[in-house]
Amino acid sequence: MTGVEPTLADDALPEVVAGQRLTRRDIRRLKWRRFRSHRLALASAVVLVILILLCLSAPLVEWILGMDPSRVDLDRLREGPSADHPLGTDELGRDVLLRLLYGGRVSLLVGFSAAGMAAVIGTLIGLLAGYYGGWFDSMLMRFTDGVIALPLLPLLIVLSAIDLQALGVSADLAESPAISVWRIVVIISLVSWTGVARLVRGATLSIREREFVRAAAAMGASGKRIMFVHILPNVTTPIIVATTLSIGSVILFESVLSFLGLGIQPPLPSWGNMLTYAQELMATAPQLMVWPGLLIFIIVIAFNFFGDGLQDALDPRAMSD
Repeated sequence: MTGVEPTLADDALPEVVAGQRLTRRDIRRLKWRRFRSHRLALASAVVLVILILLCLSAPLVEWILGMDPSRVDLDRLREGPSADHPLGTDELGRDVLLRLLYGGRVSLLVGFSAAGMAAVIGTLIGLLAGYYGGWFDSMLMRFTDGVIALPLLPLLIVLSAIDLQALGVSADLAESPAISVWRIVVIISLVSWTGVARLVRGATLSIREREFVRAAAAMGASGKRIMFVHILPNVTTPIIVATTLSIGSVILFESVLSFLGLGIQPPLPSWGNMLTYAQELMATAPQLMVWPGLLIFIIVIAFNFFGDGLQDALDPRAMSD
């Protein structure tokens, strides 16, 4: 349309390293090599892949074990590991392994969905603020600062305690397990977009002064086209890194809210509400708290290390090392 196309995400990367001109393939290899050199990030990526695959395979594990994760068996309460129940049973005789896998699916769904929605909101606000600047930028950034200044956990608790029926939602829908999942996703995403917004705004302020953006504007490209075709592809690196780092925090927030009884509602399992019902059995069946707590710890740490590795690998300044 304009005859001037952006150089995509590699525009921000140096084209020459050690006197040699880099191709896109060379740049991808450099990124992969830098990521592999971050041992903790590589190990975290392996751990995340294994955990995600295990959670996705929950129906297969259920079929192999021949059990229903929601079936109550009062004759087998709080049993230890056995051939029938590899990780034992919970306070209602349900298989702990299956509930951990299905709970992981819920926790990961909340983590990825809320982080993705927050990234979309933050990207839009950051693009608009950085591209238009002036009073519009100041207004959006003061709003962002206001959201950042809010006490996060108390705010999440207050929003989670809102009665959906008072807002006109039917009783059946308000009490359904699915609505509790998407309610948490929406609530967390509405307060988690600020970091992405600030990063995208800063990158947009820099890129809008580049020659290819000025040329596109001179040839009549609309502001919408410049933002989404010429600028957005060049700010994907901070978006990817910030979103990856936020997934672990979102899972932790969901676990805290579920632990407080304001998050995912039973019978749908999540690692947070599994901790809630296990806390009263800490003395008699501590393993019921150990397994979900350990998984929350592992996945949050793994996402943080994985995000750090991505940040190092995708940092344009590192390409010249």
